[in-house]
Amino acid sequence: MSEKVFSIESHNPLDIYGIGDRNLNAIKELTPKLKIIARGEFIKVIGEPVEIAAFEELFNLIIIHFERFGSITENDIRQLAEPGGSNGMIKDSPPDVLVHGRNGMVIKARTPNQLKIVESIAKNDMVFAIGPAGTGKTYTAVALAVRALKNHEVKRIILTRPAVEAGENLGFLPGDMKEKLDPYMQPLYDALRDMLPPQKLLTYIEDGTIEIAPLAFMRGRTLDHVFAILDEAQNATSSQLKMFLTRMGRSAKFFITGDVTQIDLPRHQQSGLVQASKILKNIQGIDFIILDETDVIRHKLVTKIIRAYSNEADAQHSQGLPNQKLPEESKTSSPDATL
Repeated sequence: MSEKVFSIESHNPLDIYGIGDRNLNAIKELTPKLKIIARGEFIKVIGEPVEIAAFEELFNLIIIHFERFGSITENDIRQLAEPGGSNGMIKDSPPDVLVHGRNGMVIKARTPNQLKIVESIAKNDMVFAIGPAGTGKTYTAVALAVRALKNHEVKRIILTRPAVEAGENLGFLPGDMKEKLDPYMQPLYDALRDMLPPQKLLTYIEDGTIEIAPLAFMRGRTLDHVFAILDEAQNATSSQLKMFLTRMGRSAKFFITGDVTQIDLPRHQQSGLVQASKILKNIQGIDFIILDETDVIRHKLVTKIIRAYSNEADAQHSQGLPNQKLPEESKTSSPDATL
């Protein structure tokens, strides 16, 4: 007789064992020759080595299935236990699904321009997604990064944004560095929480697989084998954006999001995103996707608000007042762009 201990410490035991231990009981029924003892985050298995090996194979498939689809049921476990049952995991995931979030939530591109983003990141190593609030720029970017991590296309995810106050003077913020910066990074945390189980997300952050840091922390680094996202890039200065873009290492994907109608930089500083849209637009391997109010997936009033502000900006521009909208020539991509 042998014994082996398996750990699910990166997941909530309830997610794996099921409500009322339904999943665990299904596993025990499928492996009647083994004695299985579950204690919190650990499962001890006692039996013959060949039976333990079969359990380990099933256990690994269960974890893979949960991480991919965000949930696991008794029926899923029974299917995985059948010969060739794991083959169905690939077939069950439609090609348009970016990632399965928590509780089986399906996350996919929901508008034509979001679909262009997905297609573009497959062909280009650097993609800019520029558009108003609510168009899913950040959410789509994080979903693509999580998918790349799950598919072992990258080793790490790096999420960054400028720590710029949005038109307010927040003054002194208490706490350590992380506590000071967390309010700026909240949209990124929100997206990640939708896509990864809490324990798994915590493990990724603790071991550095997912790094969330202010833009200033990128200086001097080379980012290899990563999916890096710069969010709110309209609030990066020209020198900051250049610094970030030149951190790109081998086998890396860079994704930059921004809304040029919400620039919070001092008046005398030009947005690095506006400048980049002019000088990088014809470089092969870099693509610019422009989203608009038709891509808004929030409340229907958000679309109307964006349109109203856009009309006001156009009116001011016609009167010769300052306007920081993208120049018309920057709305065209490189020759192989998907716009």
